[in-house]
Amino acid sequence: MNFKGLIALSLGCLLASLPLRAQYRDDQFKRDAFTQTYADTTEKTKTDTSQLFSFKEYFGGLAHKRPASLKTLSMGSAILVGGTQIYNKQYWKLPIIYGGIGAGIYGGIHFNKLYKNTGEDKYRLYSTLSYVGAGLFYWGSMLDGAVCYPSTKNPDPAKSTLYSILLPGLGQLYNGEFWKVPIYWGLMAGSVHFVIENNTQYKRWKWTYDQATSQDPETEKPPQSAENAKYYRDAYRRLRDYSILAVAVSYVLQVIDANVFAYMRDFEVTDEISMKVAPSVLPVGEYAMAPPAVGLSIGVKF
Repeated sequence: MNFKGLIALSLGCLLASLPLRAQYRDDQFKRDAFTQTYADTTEKTKTDTSQLFSFKEYFGGLAHKRPASLKTLSMGSAILVGGTQIYNKQYWKLPIIYGGIGAGIYGGIHFNKLYKNTGEDKYRLYSTLSYVGAGLFYWGSMLDGAVCYPSTKNPDPAKSTLYSILLPGLGQLYNGEFWKVPIYWGLMAGSVHFVIENNTQYKRWKWTYDQATSQDPETEKPPQSAENAKYYRDAYRRLRDYSILAVAVSYVLQVIDANVFAYMRDFEVTDEISMKVAPSVLPVGEYAMAPPAVGLSIGVKF
């Protein structure tokens, strides 16, 4: 083979190998791109995001051996009353909380026995008020724990959420969004009004239907037919249930609103949008035989 033939053979082999090298480089780039890790998936991160409640964190916080989140403290204090006060080292509040709850429960039981023995309605009222008092002390302990919890954020999403759970609209006040409070209170108050009104009508038409279908000959029949009474009874019962659902939706919505907007308080959005285009060198991998690829990188800032 002469010199010209050798050169032609070398050029042919080189041209034949270019598509293979390009395909190898493309495959290597895809493998590197799709196997690259962009987020922390360590076991610690999975544990922190998946656990709803941690006994170790809760009791470690009560022992002042480790910090505890307000979410964990509140969930634990819902059963072990006063846990947040212990974490906040406000031990003097515990006798007040336990004394108020205990006195309310004792009074409720005591007056309920008197009502059963005497049948006087005043004792029934006293029993109800005593139980309500015990509930208020319990509610106050939860709210006090959230208020006194030390936080480095302002507003703190955990506090805002708990405030709205304990008292609708309080989370919006904490976030500084005062104009939302009348909206949510109006939604809930209007829904409660329709619950009461529709329940009253439901009971009325239920009584009418029972009277119309009664087999007792001494029962006075109402002017409405049983079919009409049944129709209105079912209609008002359905409207009452929808109104109850509206109360629940309004309550949940204001809790979500307080949480989301507390998180978004530090999120800044400006009108300045810029785009930067620059040359970029794309590596093909550690064991690739081909040279790096050259391209363009586009960055958008807003």
